[in-house]
Amino acid sequence: MQRYYLTWWLWICGVMTVLGNPVDNLLNRIDPGAARKFKTELVKADRDFFELDQEGKRVVVRGNTWVNIASGVNWYLKYYAGVHLTWNQMQAKLPAMLPKVEKKERHETDLTLRYDFNYCTFSYSMAFWDWNRWEKEIDWMALHGVNLPLAIVGEECVWRKMLLRLGYSEEEVGKFIAGPAFLAWWEMNNLEGWGGPLPLSWYDRQEKLQKQILRRMKELGMHPVLPGYCGMVPHDAKERLGLNVAEAGLWNGFQRPANLLPTDKRFREIADIYYEELTRLFGKADYYSMDPFHESNDDSKIDYGRAGQVLMEAMKAVNPKAVWVIQGWTENPRPQMVDGMKKGDLLILDLFSECRPMFGIPSIWRRPEGYKQHNWLFCLLENFGNNVGLHGRMDQLLNNFYSKNDSSLFTLHSSLKGIGFTMEGSENNPVMFELMSELPWRPEKFTKEEWIRGYVKARYGKEDEDVLKAWDILIHSIYNCPAGNNQQGPHESIFCGRPTLHNFQASSWSKMKNYYDPDDTKAAAQLMVKAADRFRGNNNFEYDLVDICRQALADQARVQYLQTITDFNAFRKKAFDKDAKRFLEMLLLQDKLLGTRKEFRLGRWLEDARSCSTLPAEQDLYEWNARVQITTWGNRTCANEGGLRDYAHKEWNGLLKDFYFVRWKTYLDGLSAEMEKMTKPRPEMLGSGENSNKTAAELFQMALPQDLNIDYYALEEPWTLRHNPYKAEAEGDPVDVAKEVMDYLKP
Repeated sequence: MQRYYLTWWLWICGVMTVLGNPVDNLLNRIDPGAARKFKTELVKADRDFFELDQEGKRVVVRGNTWVNIASGVNWYLKYYAGVHLTWNQMQAKLPAMLPKVEKKERHETDLTLRYDFNYCTFSYSMAFWDWNRWEKEIDWMALHGVNLPLAIVGEECVWRKMLLRLGYSEEEVGKFIAGPAFLAWWEMNNLEGWGGPLPLSWYDRQEKLQKQILRRMKELGMHPVLPGYCGMVPHDAKERLGLNVAEAGLWNGFQRPANLLPTDKRFREIADIYYEELTRLFGKADYYSMDPFHESNDDSKIDYGRAGQVLMEAMKAVNPKAVWVIQGWTENPRPQMVDGMKKGDLLILDLFSECRPMFGIPSIWRRPEGYKQHNWLFCLLENFGNNVGLHGRMDQLLNNFYSKNDSSLFTLHSSLKGIGFTMEGSENNPVMFELMSELPWRPEKFTKEEWIRGYVKARYGKEDEDVLKAWDILIHSIYNCPAGNNQQGPHESIFCGRPTLHNFQASSWSKMKNYYDPDDTKAAAQLMVKAADRFRGNNNFEYDLVDICRQALADQARVQYLQTITDFNAFRKKAFDKDAKRFLEMLLLQDKLLGTRKEFRLGRWLEDARSCSTLPAEQDLYEWNARVQITTWGNRTCANEGGLRDYAHKEWNGLLKDFYFVRWKTYLDGLSAEMEKMTKPRPEMLGSGENSNKTAAELFQMALPQDLNIDYYALEEPWTLRHNPYKAEAEGDPVDVAKEVMDYLKP
């Protein structure tokens, strides 16, 4: 009998959990039992809103959607309780007695759509996430107002079933679909097969994971954006299936899939198969994401107007009310593809609104008429390649966003429906995402100076003058990249680039340009260290302490590098050896500092990859994907000629010591040897007359300092093939090591 009652009680508890208030469940994940301290009320309203109130000992949070209520909870936790929830801290111990809301506070917005994710995020950040990590991310989204998340986990499952129905074999499917760390670029029609073939167990894992993700998103009232069909087919589809295709050629050395021409008689048949399999696995959606002809030149064979029409028709056949979501990026959306579409059928993500907006205000990508009749979202890109580094455009973000209040621009902004987070990588620069998430709820423009004071108090739970001074320096320097600087993401660390005599940016397309004094980040780090003992054990503070000191050390290392190269060019052998030694010491000290936080450890990334399977062969494949993505990115051709190497570079513990250090030591030792060689006579040259026929210009060039010719790929590839373990757990005390770093940087 006791067993019966226990079973019945557990069943009742389970039902209550499933059917319960989703925000209460979220609160209890933050802090078990926290929901009892709040009263959440779902209220009908004409405008999106949340409201904070008090009822006895309980804080009341009202809103017209669960996500808006969650936004209100987050607002309360930050600005009343001094609790900041973000990627490095999604759980917290709330006060036994919550601070009272003395006066009702209400926030409203007409920006009803709040989007999240870039296709790249799913590979640069989420490639190996499990449900435990995804559950935290969905909580983060709800707390930050997201109600329109891109949901493309498991898209490869749909494609596998579709291709099998079209007659492709499992082996052929494996050659087409990319590996887990490269799925985003396969999904965007950039490459085929790299990183694969995927084991069948991967498809089972991702199908189950996507269903869990969708279930939770829908419980919270979100509208997941599922991947639609944009005409991609394998590059051999012409020969294999007799289809009429536009050849896509190469993307940075990779074979691109082909584009099925919209006039092909089988276009609708293939699109219907895709949507049938998508719906069977993951249901229907109100929004579908499609980015046809992504990062490609115009092709005279393609009727872009017809292409847009057939893509829209295939999507509407699944759900007549569905909206097509498309990225505003470089040439897309092509006017000839979307000009004839009805208002409301298309939602455009202005992907880089804080730097290169297309919606009509000045920028290098400005479209004078904006997006015409189409609805669009103001988006924050912030990060490329998920590179590690402090970075932001605070003034640009505020100025561009609040241009919506300019009456002279009303027509351009009348179709603005919300905001979006479109970062290539997440879990970095939380200050910028916190700022962005609050913009819809703040109708009047404000200054970064007044906002940062509230942020710092919420972030660390109390005010501190040294910390405020540190952040004041940061928001006026590294977090204030100015208009006209179009660099893609943070200033790249000197440690992470392939060494040369002229190192500046690490990746091929970063477009870096100096805009802040490296002594500013050093000064901010010194102030953080000065306050550090007062914040020992404060998780958010210690994360920021490490990140800011990391930035300061990287910036000073760039200065050290320039001095070292000056020594070489001046032929100061002793000074060179001393300065090269110091540069390498700084690199290893950076490795030690980053080892004190799990967020900056290579081991976390590799352990997540291997945890996707229990079979050694599959674990090795996933680890290889993880190692390649953050280093060479592709094979020799794609890494070197394609320019992809180091695009996703990371300042991470373990990677610095075992990958970047090897490159730099090889290079600096080579320069030292070159100087040594120049000081000694070369018997083989005596009387040879080897240079007797050289021109004056050739002899002059020979007299200049010569760079080394090093086959870096040959140094790099062996590391990608290894399986030596790296620990994910933090080692060392972040405060103590931060002090060590700043002591090292003293004059």
